[in-house]
Amino acid sequence: MDYQVAVIGSGPGGYVAAIRCAQLGLKTAIIEKYDTLGGTCLNVGCIPSKALLDSSEHFHNAETTFKEHGITINKPKVNLKQMIARKSQVVLDNVNGVSFLMKKNKIDVHHGLGSFVDKNTINVEAGDGKSSQITAEKVIIATGSKPASLPFINIDKKRVITSTEALELKEVPKHMIIIGGGVIGMELGSVYARLGAKVSVVEFMDNLIPSMDGTMGKELQKALKKLGFDIYLSHKVTEVSTSGKEVKVVAEAPKGDNLELTGDYCLVSIGRRPYTDGLVLDKAGVKMDDRGRVEVDEHLKTNVDNIWAIGDVVKGAMLAHKAEEEGVFVAEQMVGQKPHINYNLIPGVVYTWPEVASVGFTEEQLKSQGKKFKTGKFPYKALGRARASMDTDGLVKVLADAETDEILGMHIIGARAADMIASGVTAMEYRASAEDVSRMSHAHPTYMEAVKEACLAATENRPIHL
Repeated sequence: MDYQVAVIGSGPGGYVAAIRCAQLGLKTAIIEKYDTLGGTCLNVGCIPSKALLDSSEHFHNAETTFKEHGITINKPKVNLKQMIARKSQVVLDNVNGVSFLMKKNKIDVHHGLGSFVDKNTINVEAGDGKSSQITAEKVIIATGSKPASLPFINIDKKRVITSTEALELKEVPKHMIIIGGGVIGMELGSVYARLGAKVSVVEFMDNLIPSMDGTMGKELQKALKKLGFDIYLSHKVTEVSTSGKEVKVVAEAPKGDNLELTGDYCLVSIGRRPYTDGLVLDKAGVKMDDRGRVEVDEHLKTNVDNIWAIGDVVKGAMLAHKAEEEGVFVAEQMVGQKPHINYNLIPGVVYTWPEVASVGFTEEQLKSQGKKFKTGKFPYKALGRARASMDTDGLVKVLADAETDEILGMHIIGARAADMIASGVTAMEYRASAEDVSRMSHAHPTYMEAVKEACLAATENRPIHL
């Protein structure tokens, strides 16, 4: 064999798996369809969207809060071309970093579309049409996902777009209509709303970010309405059509009436689908499930004894850090180690402002399980740090077992929630009680004090500052 391990796909799951394999002494190759490494996350997902979120937040603050902070400036103007250029440079720096890591760890990189010839042989078809083959004792499939759509929607990538095109717009939309009230839509909607676009959201479910705790969706809706969002919940999109620079979206309202919206851009953001196109999995004998995902067991091994699959292409949350954990998990198993992943403790984050972050069970899940629990909440507006920074929207919600006080879930909406949720992950990994966290010293003044106070509220309903 040419290699002990070949990884197909260089996103966070793939490149992390390759690095861990190399660290463990395995001769490793990685195969990437595109010219740059890093997959969706680094090229057209997590990293570029956060770059634009940060840029647009700076602009929004310059327009809205600088004056109150005692900073007087001329009316700021949006230079979208420069924002996109800065975003592209951030992406380039990150993908170059991954290339460096491949060289550092002596991982061979093969650019081209990887497809199975058999379970040990992979054909790599380069962009110029030339093909080569490599053989490997073990293979990790890490090909990620692509934006999903609806059968009747024609995504022309000009007026009806996905998140990929939304990162490259050459103008601020006058009216962006977003189909889907999930993470990606709310983040990119926030970018353009801050820059002056009217944003309308059409969501099939009865809450925004429906996969998260219901309280988070309700609080986020309040915050986004302050930003100017129009939000239509429990609406089913039935038609999307274009005429020149105009897009029309028709949806059924809860009472059967039709909603009609007209804008200049429509962002289709209804989730993502596993991406296995071109892999020719049948030649390796790998099975897929009825949702297009690669079937794996609890060890992330497929039905073929030398092939594993990780990340968005298998069951579970489509998150970069989940894929990374699975990449390490598979690599360490290959050399006989006994790693573990607690999927319930993979945090989820929405990078709007305020940010939203969750880990563990939601209130809705605990109720459906018949689990007895206690709830502790603490609002940001009661924090000295939040008042000082003018970030008073949001709250921390802690769910604890009614008998043992063990923390079962932590849900945060507010400034720096994305960073704060790590405290919930840490506490829950060590099965801490709400009282354990409430008795730890938290620096003052910080946003993290809200976590302590919410734990106090959950333990004995005795928050200090409320």
